Amino acid sequence: RRWEEELESRVEEEEDDEAEMDHSFYAGASDFPERVVVVGGGPAGMAAAIYAARAGLSPVVIAPPLGGQLQGKGVDVENYPGMPNVTGPALIAHMRNQAAAYGAVFETQMVTHIDTSQRPIVVHTTTDDFAETNTTNAIWTHTIIVATGAESNWLDIPGEYEMRGGGVSSCATCDGAIYRERDVLVIGGGDTAMEDALVLARTSRKVTVVHRRDQFRASKILAQRVMEHPSISILWNTTLLEILGRRIDVVPGHEGEEEEDIDLDSAAVKHEMKKVVSGAKLKSVETGEETEIECDAVFVAIGHTPATQFMQGVVEFDPERPGYIKTVGDGSTRTSVEGIFAAGDVADSDYRQAITSAGSGAAAALDAERYLSEEGLGNEADEFEAQLLAELLQDDPKSGRSGSDEEETYNIYDDAGGRMTGMKESFSAEL
Repeated sequence: RRWEEELESRVEEEEDDEAEMDHSFYAGASDFPERVVVVGGGPAGMAAAIYAARAGLSPVVIAPPLGGQLQGKGVDVENYPGMPNVTGPALIAHMRNQAAAYGAVFETQMVTHIDTSQRPIVVHTTTDDFAETNTTNAIWTHTIIVATGAESNWLDIPGEYEMRGGGVSSCATCDGAIYRERDVLVIGGGDTAMEDALVLARTSRKVTVVHRRDQFRASKILAQRVMEHPSISILWNTTLLEILGRRIDVVPGHEGEEEEDIDLDSAAVKHEMKKVVSGAKLKSVETGEETEIECDAVFVAIGHTPATQFMQGVVEFDPERPGYIKTVGDGSTRTSVEGIFAAGDVADSDYRQAITSAGSGAAAALDAERYLSEEGLGNEADEFEAQLLAELLQDDPKSGRSGSDEEETYNIYDDAGGRMTGMKESFSAEL
């Protein structure tokens, strides 16, 4: 049956995704600086790597194998064009494979700091905290594309981590449509929470905004729209203590289908238990009273923190958006330091979508390529090899080239005593 074939195909793809980390690792620093180093392995970093690799720049991508918003997204990514019904890790794996196919190589260490006091720029890396032994490395490069993204802020309460992908989310635009005609909670009181509530109100049956204060911190116009929306209710002076859940039997790859459309008795169908959101435990800030409320999803909207700590003191940051790198020029990815470019959520506090990050990554690669051309920074390894070969040929007495003798050419067959002939001639001689 068609769905059995789809299930088998999905399993094979996931196995391929797990194996894709086995290739294209960075071999270590060479005698010549890299032309492009991409820091970050999300959509922005992968798009930058693909564009840089296709331009023949052989980019080095520095990113740990785990991490990033898409890497931790267990549910399907439904709003990335041309890639329906694919999980976040699978989408990133496809991007990595594409970048590697064009010549990108990967370094799994983490960047600790960047030294711009000299040229080429030096990128210092180290193994992550989970490695058995700590090793450091230094990579010299002419350009850097910073694409480390921004991490969602979380509450660190019971049930929050274990049910991510099962009703707990930080992106209403990404996951809101999954909970059509269902009851959902939005936690927060800033612009992000207001925007998420309004997005969810288009599809959800009821949206409840939970805020710990008696007024929103959001802009007045957004807050007014939320308070006046008929499908949105507000719980003031209330905090979220715990996210409640229940375990359900699911068939991976068919979460959104009706049971009658799936042959549950087939041996090919693998069942698994998954914990999903069923409600939330709330507490009143004023009275301390605890209550429980039923819901199908909880959207935590308390902001994002860009992963740009290692860039502090290196480039200028946007004073109006703490943590976000300031870009120079309208629509450019250039930063305040020549040769360093910012792509994706490290510079974008407005959209924060996989597709917009990918576009920004492509732009950063194009900006880096233009910078290298303007500065006359080519492939120094190839140029050195070509120059060395030319010198060797000119100095070699066997080459037939010396001084003014430019017309004679070197013939490799002369080294064999002049006795080598083509197949047709030798065959004729034997006859």
